[in-house]
Amino acid sequence: MKLAHKVAVITGAGSGMGKGAAILFAAQGAAVAAVDLDGAAAEQTAAEITANGGKAIALAADVSSSAEVQRMFDQAVARFGRLDIAYNNAGTIEKSELLHEIPDDDFARVLDVNLLGVFYGIKYAVPHMMKAGGGAIINTASVAGLKAFTGKAAYTASKAGVIAMTQVAGMQYGRYNIRVNCICPGIIYTGMSRAVHREQFGKELDPAIKGRISALRRIGMPQDVARVALFLASDDAAFVTGAPFVVDGGYTTG
Repeated sequence: MKLAHKVAVITGAGSGMGKGAAILFAAQGAAVAAVDLDGAAAEQTAAEITANGGKAIALAADVSSSAEVQRMFDQAVARFGRLDIAYNNAGTIEKSELLHEIPDDDFARVLDVNLLGVFYGIKYAVPHMMKAGGGAIINTASVAGLKAFTGKAAYTASKAGVIAMTQVAGMQYGRYNIRVNCICPGIIYTGMSRAVHREQFGKELDPAIKGRISALRRIGMPQDVARVALFLASDDAAFVTGAPFVVDGGYTTG
């Protein structure tokens, strides 16, 4: 197993890409702290893992809170004894609006969750990883950080910031054997993407949709992202740091 004897903290683990990664990491031997703003959703993910013989705990935390992020890492280490992997995945998005029409609070909330949340996730993971002799940090960015999404100024800005911060952190912490990378998903079939699709098109997102959504003629699934996250978390990526990994089925090449 690729993550045997490793301890992973995964935010946004109550659904979507975070849940997919939590289940896969546990199946590959990691003890997982499944973190979500929705504590009940985190509990469900942890329960699914333990029901299948894995190790997991559920934690409720708002990643936009410095104190709560620090506490979630401390709780995970208190339970499992160390920290090897931090997957800063939790995120949010604003309604589609012209930039000048976005309410100040909505813009700030997106940056607080998507960018500050990653900052806190790195800040409080690093000391534990230094004690453990190294580790892997994975941040969720987006293809929106590479190719602007119309109507999503805050989301696009936050994800571009995650890519830049990942590169800086990768440079800074390599000397401590801590690797920092980010994943830039395209259109993935999650609750967030379904909500955005309903908002913009007034109908449900079809997981079998074809066309220009990707060069591979299908929508991405949480498992597609989880497998890349597993690579980055494992020793298979021992010489990989400071890099954005695009997982979009070729969407950004079109």
